[in-house]
Amino acid sequence: MKAEQSRRTLAIWLFSVCALIALMVVVGGLTRLTGSGLSITEWKPIHGALPPLSQAEWMEEFDAYRQIPQYKILNKGMSLDEFKYIFWWEWGHRNLGRLIGIAFLVPFLFFLSRGQVERSLVPRLAVLFVLGGLQGFMGWYMVASGLTERVDVSQYRLVAHLGLAFVIFSAIFITALPLWRGEWPARRDPHPLFRWSHIVAALIFVQILLGGFVAGTDAGLTYNTWPLMDEAIIPPGAYAASPLWRAPFEDVTTIQFNHRMMGYIVFLAVIALVAAGWRQRLAGWPRTTGLILLAAVVQQVVIGIWTLVEVMPIHLAALHQFGAVILIAAALLHVDALRAPQAG
Repeated sequence: MKAEQSRRTLAIWLFSVCALIALMVVVGGLTRLTGSGLSITEWKPIHGALPPLSQAEWMEEFDAYRQIPQYKILNKGMSLDEFKYIFWWEWGHRNLGRLIGIAFLVPFLFFLSRGQVERSLVPRLAVLFVLGGLQGFMGWYMVASGLTERVDVSQYRLVAHLGLAFVIFSAIFITALPLWRGEWPARRDPHPLFRWSHIVAALIFVQILLGGFVAGTDAGLTYNTWPLMDEAIIPPGAYAASPLWRAPFEDVTTIQFNHRMMGYIVFLAVIALVAAGWRQRLAGWPRTTGLILLAAVVQQVVIGIWTLVEVMPIHLAALHQFGAVILIAAALLHVDALRAPQAG
């Protein structure tokens, strides 16, 4: 009983970290949408936790920003007050990252010192902490791409940063689920649909990456009609860029087309998985998680279309990004329920 309680305590801690990461994803999206991501031009992991505390420090930050292409080309003439607006978004984003690191490391060391972390779980949690540190570096690597020649960050680095955030979220979430049930390692008596639930989760992850390319190239600001693009299902400009291999990553028509098509594939794959569960008479928790997944994909499709036709308003775009977190969490919840159907 004591071991079960310890595992549940660990699960609550890990779920709390997941919630912070979900918030981080949304704040990161808002930082991107407000054009704030390049407002801090240096990586100061420790000193950067403090904002400018005097007029002279504010001017120092502003002067540094005025040296980069984004200011010179897009924001020339920006006032100090306007700079402060974008600065606070980026500063908040970075400090939320620091908070997540503390929220993971301090309880981890505390639970470890009290013997509440089982030996088999320690390496996994240590790797997750290292991945969190790598994510901080990846964030700076992304920002650095926009400080010398570009007016924004590289979409490739943005997608890497976003993808790693979802990898960390997913790994923590799937670790917390069996701990919440009071078991470790997770029991395995997989349902025949267990493998297919993994495929659906993988498709959702790919769709999230494709959404990152949409965000990184502002591809959502074009073809703001649905279901057609340029009055066609397959727009004339799709895969027309040269060289062809760069089209999915740099051509806005192809990028948006791919995101739409993968959205349809994910939607149909979820319906097929849930329908298969009904045919095989899934009951109890596995059936419930299937319905949760179905509801999550429906809301994400609806919000995605709404965001597109309204030409990417910030509040809807942020809601769509949060919906991606809900969708991957729902998929992993269903994966876990199918791992050992009787354990739910």
